[in-house]
Amino acid sequence: MEPLSAVIITFNEERNIGRCLDSLMDVADEILVVDSFSSDRTIEICNSRGVRVIQNPFEGHIQQKNFAMQQARNDLILSLDADEALTDLLKESILRIKNNPTEKGYRFNRLTNYCGKWVRHCGWYPDSKVRLVNRNFAKWGGVNPHDKLELNNGLNVGFLKGDLLHYSYYTKEDHLKQIEYFGRIAADELINKGYRISFILFYLKVIAQFFKSYFFKLGCLDGITGLKISYRSAFATYRKYKIVRQAK
Repeated sequence: MEPLSAVIITFNEERNIGRCLDSLMDVADEILVVDSFSSDRTIEICNSRGVRVIQNPFEGHIQQKNFAMQQARNDLILSLDADEALTDLLKESILRIKNNPTEKGYRFNRLTNYCGKWVRHCGWYPDSKVRLVNRNFAKWGGVNPHDKLELNNGLNVGFLKGDLLHYSYYTKEDHLKQIEYFGRIAADELINKGYRISFILFYLKVIAQFFKSYFFKLGCLDGITGLKISYRSAFATYRKYKIVRQAK
């Protein structure tokens, strides 16, 4: 059986980290938390579970996750966010892979909980993610804060049964706070690349985001929750590009 390291990055995740760690106990040979100097009970909770903790300054989601992956003791890496947890079916799938890994990377579906409701539309499900890899053949890429785990060119990605549960936002205020945080990071990335957007394209993108989420991605089938998500997704687009326009 190939040993597996579960890797998580954290900053002030006392509300989530215990649930995440508990879901990993049955599948991980090592659990590594890389923390960017939390000021809440995150480290205390990690220590109570007996997991390995390293503290490292945060320079970006991609940078921190690549650092964390390289600090692990095993090559087989399962990378989770603190607000995620494995279902029993996904645990079973991962245990089978440990016995016989046939690919260098695997993806599985992520199911998100929004303010107490499981969301199956809006483009939020199945939301397939690559999270289990041999680190010698993969690295974190993408554009901050939208990181993604990428395999080397030409390598196949397997698929595992079972959902990764994502406890995204507990309240409307949590979502709006995250919109502001991610919007600033994403806008800064665009500004640094010299991106500019016209007034007309700015508003077209906002409107298009709402229609995409609510109609094309069937957010309407999630009831009032789908409407709220679609509206706030459009607002997130508005905030990001407003920051870009103000940087002219």
